Order: sequence, then C-alpha cells, then structure tokens
Amino acid sequence: MNEQRKIRVSKKLARHLRHEPARIGLTLDPGGWVPVETLLAALAAHGFRLSRAELDEVVRTNDKRRFAFDETGTRIRASQGHSVEVDLALPTAEPPDALYHGTVARFLPAILAEGLRPMNRHAVHLSATIETALKVGARRGASVLLRIDARAMAAAGHEFQVSANGVWLTAAVPPGFLQQAEPT
Repeated sequence: MNEQRKIRVSKKLARHLRHEPARIGLTLDPGGWVPVETLLAALAAHGFRLSRAELDEVVRTNDKRRFAFDETGTRIRASQGHSVEVDLALPTAEPPDALYHGTVARFLPAILAEGLRPMNRHAVHLSATIETALKVGARRGASVLLRIDARAMAAAGHEFQVSANGVWLTAAVPPGFLQQAEPT
C-alpha cells in the first residue's frame, strides 16, 4: 500500500474510532472496541473499501501506533484521543519528572493563564520527549514547547495514565505546573 493510501486510511480510522463512530453506523463498546469485521463492513457500506490486510498494515506500520487490536486480533480501537465517551481502562502510572506539550504561539497566553485542558478530548495529551512534543505542536504552525512538572503534579495528587502508544494522559495541567521551555 502506498503512503498516501495509508494516510487516508489512518485518517478514516481516527474519525470513526475516535470521534464519529455513529456516522457510519458503528457502536463502540465501553472500552472503545469494535469488531474488525463490523468496521470493515461499515466502511465498505459508506464507500470506503478496506481489506483486512490493508487494515493490518496500517495498524502495524503507523508511526504513532494510533490503533490497536485486542489480544485475539478480532477487535480494534484507537489507542487514545477520543472525543466520544470510552473508558480505555488504563492504570494509573508514575510519570517521569517532566513531560512535554507542543502548541503554537497563539494559544500560549490562554494556556499560561488557564493551564492545559482536554478541550474536545477526554484527557490532555503529553509526551515524554521534547522531539515528539515539538512535532505535535508543528501540525498547526511553528511549535512552542511547554515543560510540565509531572513529578510535582503527581505529588499534588494528579493522576497520569500512559496509553499503549506511549502518550501520557491526565485530566488537566494547572498553570502552576507548566512553563514555556526552549528546545535543547
């Protein structure tokens, strides 16, 4: 499968496994899972034919591991980033001393005043690496790096989870735990 097709498939999966399952007649279970055959049939019924082999390739080769199969390989879900109600059942995890978030300058005043909020998602997404945070922020323009004092947040009672693809999740980041940082 060529790269352009992979991107198109990934975007289609993200839309329907994270944000709009009902748009193609899908119902996610409480953990966000849907049977693979149901997903493929729903996509085909809405004009987007996708083979199981193509689906397997997109899940296997996605650089951000956005999607995962269950242990039987018969169900699929998005790893995180849902705007629809799901419970990924991720255990609480002890974060590293610092986590990072990439954004753009136009959002910086509001973030510094109000902190990071999940907006239309269920959790704030953070990265363990500066490189990943800058890459995420660059999707909307020149990236600005924020450093989160995750150790202090955890000590203050804030909980963290880490998704299957390494994205750190928390309910919100109050402004006192973040600061603008320079990439090193």
